[in-house]
Amino acid sequence: MHKFRAHSIGVLMTEPKLKSEVLSVGAKTFVETMAKQFVYGYDESISSKYLEKGIAVEDDSIALYNEVFFTNHRKNMERRSNEWVQGEADIVAADRIIDTKSSWSLSTFPATSEAATDKGYEWQVRTYMMLWDKPFAEVAHCLVNTPDHLIGYENPDLHYVDHINPALRVTRVLYERDATLEERIKEKVGHARSYFDLMVKKIADQHGA
Repeated sequence: MHKFRAHSIGVLMTEPKLKSEVLSVGAKTFVETMAKQFVYGYDESISSKYLEKGIAVEDDSIALYNEVFFTNHRKNMERRSNEWVQGEADIVAADRIIDTKSSWSLSTFPATSEAATDKGYEWQVRTYMMLWDKPFAEVAHCLVNTPDHLIGYENPDLHYVDHINPALRVTRVLYERDATLEERIKEKVGHARSYFDLMVKKIADQHGA
């Protein structure tokens, strides 16, 4: 039985325009792609300069967080799963999950928690709270230097940021665990699984496989 990854839960949770539907058009498209990948046995890796920076500077962002908030967190290496979802949180603290997001540049860095609020990120950390049984979670947007080879022709002043006060380079959005919302996640995963099975069967039937 398929277990959906934490970073994809936000796609499933988007509400359909029609009340008669249980999955949105975007959620259906996502599940259809998953079904195709399953039948044909491939996994498409999405790459971009934004994702590349996020991977490259993950430790730098955690170090910045530790500097600003006087903590000693380390990158979590454990992947967890339950009956519905799976995921690997960035940081697992005593009472919370912390998910770091490394901003691409000074121009894309959210300077306030209101600007940093994102439903997709919220559903992601709510999934982590469920998996690690934590009462709180936060999404921490961190601004650190961009690796030279990724900057390209952009203004380097937007990417070299170490001279800026560290406290100004971390913006947090805090969340409290909500059992009702977790039930909604389980419900949506159930619908997505049914649609996944339907699409796998449709592909097989239409090709006589």
